[in-house]
Amino acid sequence: MIKVFTRTFAAILSVLLLSNAATAQNGYQIRTGDTLQIEVVEDNNLNRSALVLPGGTISFPFAGNVPVAGRTTGAVASDIADRLSSNFASTPTVFVSVGQLAERPAALAAGPFVPPTTDIYVTGEIANPGKLAGSQGITILQAIAQGGGLTRFAAGKRIQLRRGDKIYPYNYHANGGVNSISGSTMLAPGDVIVVPQRRLFE
Repeated sequence: MIKVFTRTFAAILSVLLLSNAATAQNGYQIRTGDTLQIEVVEDNNLNRSALVLPGGTISFPFAGNVPVAGRTTGAVASDIADRLSSNFASTPTVFVSVGQLAERPAALAAGPFVPPTTDIYVTGEIANPGKLAGSQGITILQAIAQGGGLTRFAAGKRIQLRRGDKIYPYNYHANGGVNSISGSTMLAPGDVIVVPQRRLFE
């Protein structure tokens, strides 16, 4: 009896997972906080994951800031391909999928005490872009390290800390310096760290 129940439960779970995956890819409208997986067939160096920022956009090399919230993955793929076309002999083939859905609010459940965290976002040329749940008091340098560090395309001297409508420049290579906040600058909930792409010969 237990074995039959187990097999039935496993079958139902499998169907639900497949259904959720299909929903995410077919007609699903992208939401803020989702993480997209983007693949450019003609140039594997451009393949990456991208977090949908609170403004509903993602940042992608040579395409700039792309509006994605409320759109399907197919529409976003077509938009990115069009934006990249001037860098290729013909319009490239772009695939976009939802790698991870944004966390949805859930009812609080009783359990062990969990230390408070600070939700911040890291996007652009960083190894693991997305939302980071850092401990309170986390610094911008620690957040970049938690995100896996910069990619080889990163313009480390031109990193931005965006807090509301304010933008603070950060020089990663000097860990601060002239016209730059310090690497020990503590982050606040909702902060967004933007790592731009390096310019030609930069």
